[in-house]
This record gives sequence, structure tokens and C-alpha cells, in this order.
Amino acid sequence: MSKKYALVIDMKRCVGCRTCTVACKMENNVPLGIARMRVLNPQGNIHFDKPVGVYPNLKMYWTPVPCQHCEDAPCVKSCPSGAMHKREDGIVDLDKSKCIGCQYCAWVCPYDVPQFDKDAGVSDKCTMCAHRIDKGELPMCVKCCPTRAIKFGDLNDPNSEVAQLINHRSSKVLLPEQGTHPLTHYVF
Repeated sequence: MSKKYALVIDMKRCVGCRTCTVACKMENNVPLGIARMRVLNPQGNIHFDKPVGVYPNLKMYWTPVPCQHCEDAPCVKSCPSGAMHKREDGIVDLDKSKCIGCQYCAWVCPYDVPQFDKDAGVSDKCTMCAHRIDKGELPMCVKCCPTRAIKFGDLNDPNSEVAQLINHRSSKVLLPEQGTHPLTHYVF
């Protein structure tokens, strides 16, 4: 059975520090004005719940939003040059050398993940640090998360930490009504 890599984000652990955003920018030399990993609070445009409960028993979650690495990725379907492609291991990758700057990927992504780098004239997005994974290393956001809220692993391995988290905790994906079947999961 082939691998199906995924990120699982523990919403009880994320404190909204944005270390994942900074680590990603440093590892991937992400240009100013672009964030491959956004961390939204409940007032952001993608979230699960607004603050829940009655004072003083309120709950509020921060929502880290990397690429969702969708099984049915609209960005891959819409890319005319093949720059946006799905790897066999589930990662939605971007080959910037093939990108023609049409921005179709950004227009069709319901998660607002691909962003256009005006200086380079190409799209930019989270690749789950595929270059690190290929060397047996963790994605940088996972490695640097100070609260260990972001987990990485193979969903096809029932003994992996990510599979265990999804099977034993309440799990959600962002915007399930879009039908993209994201591999990034959130546990509560």
C-alpha cells in the first residue's frame, strides 16, 4: 500500500504563536507578503467555530491553515501547465519552473492557499516540505511547533500517530462541503 502523508493539527494544543508560519518562511525562503501557513483566529475567514460557551467558560481555537493536500485537488485539475501536481504519497506539490502565472490555482482553491508571487510571476504554496520528507525529515512546521500541535505521518499506516489521532479523537476537515477530501485534519 502506498503512503498517504498528512498533517494533523491538535486544536487543543495550538496557541496561535505562528511559529509554524515563521519556520516555513525561513525553510522555504518564502517571499514577503506570502504565508504558506496562515494561523487564523475565529474572526478569520476559515474556522470551525466562533468562541463557544458562556463567560467565563469560553473556548476559542486558533486554526493553522497550510495547504490541505486534497485528494480531489481543484488546483491540480485547473492547472494548465502541470505545475500543480499530486504526488503518489498524497502531497499536492508545485513545480515553479512549470508555472505560467495564470493564477487559476488560487481562484479555485476554497482554502485560499495558493498565492501569487508578483516578483517571480509564479504561484507559491505549502508543499508540506516535500524536499524534507524525501530526505526522511519532518516538515519544518512540525519540527518547530513549540506545543507539538502539528503532527505528520502516513494515514495509510494504522499505527502512525496521525492515524491514531484521527481514529481516537474527534476529527474534522476544513470545508467538507467542498468535496475536496483534504488530507489535513484537525483534532479536538
